[in-house]
This record gives sequence, structure tokens and C-alpha cells, in this order.
Amino acid sequence: MRVSLYVVRIKAGWEMEISLDLGVDVLWWTEKGHMQQYSSIGRRKGSGNNKGYRGGLTNRIILLSESMPLGWAVRLRDRFKPSVMYDRWAFKQWKEYIVKELHAELAMEQRLGHREASSTLLEKMIHIQEIEASKARREEDKKERGGAGRNHWAALEEQASRLADALTGRSLLEGELQQLLAERMPDLAPAWRSALQHAYLQGRVLLGPGVAQAGDAHGRPRRLLRRGKGLRCRRCGSGVNRRTPCGSCGLSGCAYCEACLAMGRSRSCALLLRGSSAWSPRAPEGPAAAGSPTGSMLDRWGLSPAQRVAASAALHSLAQHQRRFLLWAVTGAGKTEMIFPLLQYTLARGGKALVATPRRDVVLELAPRMAKAFPETQPVVLYGGSPNRWGEGKLYLATTHQLMRFHQAFDLVVIDELDAFPYHNDPMLAYAAEASCKLEGSFIYLSATPPAGLQREARSGHLPYARVPVRYHRYPLPVPGRISMRPVNHCLTKQAIPSALAGKMRSSLERGAQVFCFVSRIRHIAPLVLLLQSCFPDYPIGGTSSQDAERGSKVEEFRASRIRLLVTTTILERGVTIPKSDVYILDAHSELFDEASLVQMAGRAGRSQGDPEGKVLFASPEWTQSQRGAIRQIRTMNKIALKQGYLIREGA
Repeated sequence: MRVSLYVVRIKAGWEMEISLDLGVDVLWWTEKGHMQQYSSIGRRKGSGNNKGYRGGLTNRIILLSESMPLGWAVRLRDRFKPSVMYDRWAFKQWKEYIVKELHAELAMEQRLGHREASSTLLEKMIHIQEIEASKARREEDKKERGGAGRNHWAALEEQASRLADALTGRSLLEGELQQLLAERMPDLAPAWRSALQHAYLQGRVLLGPGVAQAGDAHGRPRRLLRRGKGLRCRRCGSGVNRRTPCGSCGLSGCAYCEACLAMGRSRSCALLLRGSSAWSPRAPEGPAAAGSPTGSMLDRWGLSPAQRVAASAALHSLAQHQRRFLLWAVTGAGKTEMIFPLLQYTLARGGKALVATPRRDVVLELAPRMAKAFPETQPVVLYGGSPNRWGEGKLYLATTHQLMRFHQAFDLVVIDELDAFPYHNDPMLAYAAEASCKLEGSFIYLSATPPAGLQREARSGHLPYARVPVRYHRYPLPVPGRISMRPVNHCLTKQAIPSALAGKMRSSLERGAQVFCFVSRIRHIAPLVLLLQSCFPDYPIGGTSSQDAERGSKVEEFRASRIRLLVTTTILERGVTIPKSDVYILDAHSELFDEASLVQMAGRAGRSQGDPEGKVLFASPEWTQSQRGAIRQIRTMNKIALKQGYLIREGA
């Protein structure tokens, strides 16, 4: 994209601006707009308020370029320091200033083999001329006397307001804006540039490139910027090293981000829009104002003693405006139920809340539960391919990738299963999650197996947390047993299941349990299903993985007992609850099964009140540190639960 670049003389001095529609800017800076204009200094900081300078135009607007690559124009705008010293400058000085400031960009173009010399390249972009503001005002006055100008300006203000409202709290590329307009406001599609420019001048929308220098991330809170120099994607925070010729801006070296390419191409000339989102928590009214919010908000949800203690601690953290809180709860502890009071608290105070989880499957499973819990506030459900992608609401449920389309939108962000793929060890998603939360907002982290760094923060006192060491039914977690057996690959080659494993699996099937059989390789699933079918011909057996288009239907068949033994990968290690389940983990020594993964897979067993003592078995040729650590972690939680009096003695 290319934009216009100009400087304007106001009371405080000269300021530099970019424009998608120069005609809107000319009218804005003349008498028609001076009573409502905002300081671009405030816009540059992303304040989104109306406390800037009002009025005082001295009738000078100098157009520097009618068509400059967006990234270059924004770089000039953000480096420009407002001052009165430019009163003495002629057109020559303005041109020299642009050449000096864009020296690095021009040199890059030369290194990439641009055919034209830098001076020729700039000559095509720079067309310095003074716009006669007084003449523009006279033309506008003439139109107003006929009514056309007044109607046009009123219509533009109304369009800008609607567009700014739709962009509130969002971070969208131009292509995503077009999709939003097509679905929600098709009448604005022809005039979106004019409406967007008007909203930008009001300070309600921030305009910048998708990729920029690390220090030039317009509108991004400084604490979110990564260390180091060079180009960064302003949407996902990743470093950018790739450049290609671009037909949109005409440069030989337009940089683009590979990390978030699946969400749309973020380039140095791609327009990234961010709508301001201003909300401050209001104080509770009525009786709740005098005391703690925990009592009444906890009673509604029927929490167990351990759940209630943890949810109460999290509510106190929210009430004290603490930035982060960790709910460290064992698998099957009922983490979803524990966050309901937190969502209720935020919604009751007029805020917006988001629950983010790494996997689409979990989003689809949580959606009906949240809709039932909050019938008066239907959640907006977002995932790749979701039908309501541009929905508006107060309560959102989304995969973590969808957070890249939000900017300082939420007062509460709940990250479910933050240790799970793809969120864990992905700085891009962590960056997007941080950016989606308002500066005064709060994070709640949910995990049965928090990453080591968060565990250290919690134990050292730097991260407030509550530990829930017991499931809602108050029985201890099943402690995994172990059998020694050759690797799965050997069994498939010999076409034989070891008798020890076959006997235990038969015992599980005969007692009526649903059997999870986890393997480390997708390629093992199909042949292992055939081998198990030959061993247990009287029981329906299936297999699924992340590559299975019918995964959802197979899980439902497993849930309904139409499949009794399901061979799968870690794709089902979390977020799936099947009553009366036993778990078998083959090749438990695999490097793909770390301690957290083994704990999560073991957590599929014993989750229901009717069968709290399910069986878990590690099957492997060797005893690894991950297996030892998983068993130690499970036993530790059981000991803590027993010590705190949460366990039912008969089940201990």
C-alpha cells in the first residue's frame, strides 16, 4: 500500500501525518474540523482520548508525497518531532530531511538491486507542494451554503463512528477489514478509506504497517516490544528477515512475516489497523461495595471445598487488580467451573472477558458449557473457519491463534492449558495473548502441569497462585503402573501383542471401561488397530490422530461406547473427558512423551464420580526420568490433598 504524507502547522508547531484520503485531512485541518481535532502526538502514543490540542491552525499544510510506501511514510511520521523550527524551512529543506531519514531504506533498495538510483526513486515519490487551506475552506463554505458539504461531512462522521466501533479492541490487516465490512457493514465498503482516515484523525483508530523496526512499533505498549533491533512483525512480535519484490508498494525489498503467514500476510507495506478500547472497571454498587466479592459469586457454582478456596483466591487477585494469577489444578479438578466466578465478576462490572485455549477441539467442547453457564451473555466462539468470526459480545471463547486479531480488548484473559501445544514454547502466541489484554487487565493461567518457569515464579512468591490437588469427586489421582515390553514398532513387525499387555487390556474391556491406547507415532495407529482387532475381535476398536478428518466423529463414537478401544496420539491427551476410562501409554519412554504429557494422558482415567479409580499403565522397554517425574508429581498431589483434608478417606 502507498499513502500520502504531509506536514501541518498547528499552534504547538509542525506535525507530520499520513493519509489514506488526503481530502479528508484537508477538511479536518480547516475550520470544518478544527473544533474537534485531536493532537497526533496523542494518536502516535495510542492514547485514543480526546484531550489533545484543539484548534489553532495557522493555514499551512505542506504535502510531501502523494504516494509513498506505507512503511516508509510511517517511519518518517513516528520519527518526526513536532516543533516550530520548521517555520523557516523551504521545500528544499523538507526534501533533504526525507532523503536523510530514509537513507537506510534507500540503501537497502540499492543492495537488493533496484534498477533506479535512490535519487530517481525518491523523485517519483516526493512532490512537495503547499495546500492552500484557506482556499479549501472557501470551497467548503460554498458547498455548505448549498447543503452538499454539510451533508457530506455529517455522513462521513457517522461512517467513521460506525467503523471505529467495529474496530474497537481489534487488530486487523486490510484484507481482514474488508471481510469484516463485507459481513457486517457492506454499505461502508466503497468509502472505507475516507471513514478510516476520519476515525484515525479522531484518535479512535491507529494506522501502521504490519512489519516495522523494533523501535517503531506504533501503538504497541513499550513493555511488549522484544529486545534487539531489526524488523519485527507488529501483529505477532516475531523477527522478520524475508524481503521480496512487492507489487503493492513497488519496492524490491518489502519485508514480510513468515511466522503468522497462515493468518494473512503481514508486510512492511500492509496496513495494520488497531481500534482503541477504553474501559475502566467501575466500583461495585450496593451491598457488594462494602466487602469481598467472593461470597455470593462462589455460591452459585456448586464448587467443591478445594475449588472454592482456589476460586476465592483468584477473585481476590482480580479485585486487587493483580496482573497475573496461576490456577494450578490437577487434571479433572474442574478448572472450567473455577473460572466461572471470575468471568461473572468481570462481566458484572461491565468488562470483556476471553477464555483462550490452544486447541479447536477444546473450544468446541467448552462452548456449550459456557453458553449454559451464561445464558444472558452468549459467548462469541472463534477458531479457524468459525462461522461467527466478526461477532461482537462481552464474553469470548477462542483458540490462541485468534488472539492476534485483538489489541488491548479484554479486561480478563484466561489462558487454558498454557503448557499445551501449540501455545507452549511459542513466543508468537504468548505475545498475541499479552497484546490482547488491556494494560489494566488481568491474566488467569490454568494448568495441571505449568511450565517450569511459572512453577519457579509461583514458589518464589513472584506469581500469585492457588493449587488444587484433588478432583471434584475428592478421590485420589490414579497412580500409573508399569509393565516392561518391547517397542510398538517391534510388536508390529512380529504381529504380536505381549501377553502381559493383552491380559490387562482384556481386563479393562471386560470391566466395561473405555480404553485409551496412546502411541507416539501417527504411522503406528492403523497397523496397531488391525493387530488389536485380531486380539479382541468381540470389541469395536478404532484409531485417530491430528491427520484424521473424522477425528471428531470418532471421539463421539468412543464417548458413546460404539468404539471401546481408541488408539490415538497426544492429540487427545487433554480436553476430553470420557467416563469410566482406563489409559495405556505404549512406548512411554519416547522422547515425545515428556513428564507433562505423561501426566496429562494419565489424567484421562478416574475422572468420573462413578469410576474414580481408573487404571493407568506405562508400557516401555526402559524406565525414564519423565516416567519417574510423572508418577512423583501425581503422588505429590495426592499427598497434599490428603494433608489438606480434601480426600475422601475411603478412596485414599
